Amino acid sequence: MQFRQQALSKLQSPEELDLPVRFARPQGRLVLAVTVAVMAAACFWAVTGSVSSTLSAPGILTHAQGSYVLQSPVAGQVTGVLAKEGQTLPAGAPLLKVRTEHGDRVVRAIAAGRLTALRAAIGAVVATGADVASVERTGGADDPLMAMLYVPGDGGASVRVGAPVDLTVQSVPSGQYGVLRGRVAAVGRSAQTRERIAAFLGDAQLGEQFSRHGRPVAVLVELDRSAATKSGYRWSSAQGPPYAVDSMTPATGSVHLADQRPLDWLLP
Repeated sequence: MQFRQQALSKLQSPEELDLPVRFARPQGRLVLAVTVAVMAAACFWAVTGSVSSTLSAPGILTHAQGSYVLQSPVAGQVTGVLAKEGQTLPAGAPLLKVRTEHGDRVVRAIAAGRLTALRAAIGAVVATGADVASVERTGGADDPLMAMLYVPGDGGASVRVGAPVDLTVQSVPSGQYGVLRGRVAAVGRSAQTRERIAAFLGDAQLGEQFSRHGRPVAVLVELDRSAATKSGYRWSSAQGPPYAVDSMTPATGSVHLADQRPLDWLLP
């Protein structure tokens, strides 16, 4: 009954139309102003800003001409090893002496380069066509190093020639000496098979390693030169490592892709 009397009194009283109405408190207006400012800044960044992205890919330091696998042209027993791994050889340089049914024969390098792997030792028996050595083709002592990256097939289209690349070299502690600098010199037009990778690098295991997750795209990286470092190349640190880096050293490349505007990927 008490609530009914209060309701009737409420209905009989006139409306308070002459009193001011407060739509928002001062604290609410401050929150609204901050929200509008943040949204305006976000819209401005979405239109004028850019987003940088990178693509990571495994690779190796090498020379642009690649390597080749030397196969024995004869069958027999190895009686002499005439070269050492790491040695730079001219074309036709003797590598092995093999005793055959028709006398001793010498296995020679096909093209000039650096002997990176020797798979035959004294006393070993080799067959005709057996792999006995890997030789990296070089034009001379001053032939610059390059880096060959093997980018996953679906990421090759996003890599552009001239893009900056940061290379983490396995033999160089990046926390102490930084990363090696370079730029994309060429991007392969087709995916690489395991056999093509092995033929270029002169190593079947590397062919298997770089094609483990499918056929990759080969990306050739030209290293930035620098006369101020011991290695002769530019690093993210001032001096880089106090020693030279060798070819056939594994490395991981971080390719800087073209900057994209946020609006491009925010909108469907």
